Amino acid sequence: MNISNIILIALAIITALGFAFFQYLFKNKNKRREIYILFALRFFSVFILLLLLINPKISSTTYELEKPNLILAVDDSESIAHLEQEDTVRDILEDLKSNKALQERFELVQYNFENELINSNTPEFKASQTNIYAALESLKELFRKKATAVILISDGNQSTGRDFRYFKPGNNQEIYPLVVGDTTQYSDLELAQLNVNTYAFLDNRFPVEAFISYSGEEQINSEFVIKSEENIIFSEKISLNSDNNSAVIRTELPASKLGVLSYKAEIIPLENEKNKANNSKKFAVEVIDERSKILLISAAPHPDIGTFKKSIETNKQRQLDIKYLQDNLSNLEDYQLVILYQPTSGFATIFEDLKENNQNYLLVTGTQTDWNFINRIQDFVAKDFTNQSQEIFAVKNSNFIQFQFEETGFSEFPPLEDKFGNINIQNNSFESIYFQKIENVETSQPLIAIAGKGQNKNAFIFGENLWRWRSNTFLEHKSFEKFDNFIGKLVQNIASTQQRERLTVDYNSFYYENEAVKITANFFDQNYQFDPNANLVISAENAVENLESQLVLRNNGYEVDLGNLPAGNYDFTITETTSQISRSGSFEVIAYNIEQQFISANKNAIEALAENSGTRVYYKDELQEISNALLSNDKYKPVQKSRQKIVPLVDWYYLLFLLVLILTAEWFFRKYKGLI
Repeated sequence: MNISNIILIALAIITALGFAFFQYLFKNKNKRREIYILFALRFFSVFILLLLLINPKISSTTYELEKPNLILAVDDSESIAHLEQEDTVRDILEDLKSNKALQERFELVQYNFENELINSNTPEFKASQTNIYAALESLKELFRKKATAVILISDGNQSTGRDFRYFKPGNNQEIYPLVVGDTTQYSDLELAQLNVNTYAFLDNRFPVEAFISYSGEEQINSEFVIKSEENIIFSEKISLNSDNNSAVIRTELPASKLGVLSYKAEIIPLENEKNKANNSKKFAVEVIDERSKILLISAAPHPDIGTFKKSIETNKQRQLDIKYLQDNLSNLEDYQLVILYQPTSGFATIFEDLKENNQNYLLVTGTQTDWNFINRIQDFVAKDFTNQSQEIFAVKNSNFIQFQFEETGFSEFPPLEDKFGNINIQNNSFESIYFQKIENVETSQPLIAIAGKGQNKNAFIFGENLWRWRSNTFLEHKSFEKFDNFIGKLVQNIASTQQRERLTVDYNSFYYENEAVKITANFFDQNYQFDPNANLVISAENAVENLESQLVLRNNGYEVDLGNLPAGNYDFTITETTSQISRSGSFEVIAYNIEQQFISANKNAIEALAENSGTRVYYKDELQEISNALLSNDKYKPVQKSRQKIVPLVDWYYLLFLLVLILTAEWFFRKYKGLI
């Protein structure tokens, strides 16, 4: 309390005494006992009132002892159980928690970790993945404002995430790694990594890349094999030693049939190899057939027909069949696109079938085209023609934006040929890619164009002899690529797609045993707008297990996480319960336990982590040493902190209560004495 408040309080006392004196004692000759009582009550009431008006601030100081944190970060992964260290970890935890010296110095907190940090005191050693880096990063964020020591109890075997050996703790943190498990280095062959594409196309070959590592001193010879069921479909011998201790094997396997193909890659184990679980890995590839089937129909042979076939089939996912009017044309619905080359009146039934099937087409005209028939059979364009032919050069439409394509140079190429006449556009959705240039005059007549919107699109090329353009492309660029790319993008833009489903499901055809099985879905109303109020339920089963779960709305879609399922083949059905619309599928869970690939503790990685933290590695028989290191570290001494609390007197509610009580007592006393 400062001097000014002391002076004001003294003046308040004098003022209260003077006020009470002049009211009750000054020139009062009848000084009975009740006068002195009234004098005292009036003095206290006036003094308290003045004291509240002065409102001095009262300060108080408390002291508390703040201990640093000691975090016990325990590896809860299955590799601990695989190395038979569960009891060792539990004994270490019991010894550290019962250490009274550590209890007095630190606030002991235990966290377990697997793929992430878990606030738990009971490790079960069943987690299928270990992410040491993520656990340390979480601890760094949680305790960044307070001095913290972390005892990392782990075998150092990490199966996912960033490499923890490069982790750098915070400025007020240190990591004391306590390694468990056998640190002896055994001779070991390991199939360290296997790179395979998820999908492959039918009748193609897909690449397989295997990384093999060897730890040991002696020269060894082994063999890498890939099996389909029990049949060896690839093998290669390898020779490794302490200097040349790794090998990369690359091969290609045939995708010979549709569906999920399962394989087993294996490096033949050494005779005295301790851990053979890391010598093999199963993998799978889904073989799909997404080739677009395209049909070209012509009344007669023409060099352009071969040009279309070569150009379109440059993309291995596209297949062009060529048929003539006399061939069987009853299966048009099997094709995503039909090319009508120089139609004549014999194409009448073909146009009717295309219209009935709602199929898209590319119409190519030329000097042999029956324009009377074309004008009658479709309502996109009409041509006032004569039987005289004309040469047509190309002029690019710079405003065309439906799809992007590389500059082709068609404007400089030889002309196409068609019957002479003007083309009248009869559809508002007609958009030209190239205009016609006739006798050096640029026109707005279409040369190559697209008509229609959405999934219903047709294309037109008003001229024959496209083979000249493809040949000229090769002369100019030593490659057919620019021409083929343009035709490919034109075909891709107008090829029919399947009708949209109200319920769509996205999932992998196979999952590995240590990863979560996640399936996503979308549900649309009858106007094909996303429905966020759908009720989607999934049921999945295999030979021994049945699962049912609700899909939850997440990120503009529905998702379900079935967790880590046992290896096997599963069939599932997703149903929207209101409309009863459903979709079914199947997937395979491939046996693979990465936590059982380790044969010993990863001492080297643990040592690198300790070096980054400025500490050293400790072992299960060095618990006293780690305790001494923590207790002798001045960084982790408890800190006494003082806390000062300043409270204005007006906040003392009991003082106000006392003032009211005194005034009330004075009023009752005066009333009792008949002075009121």
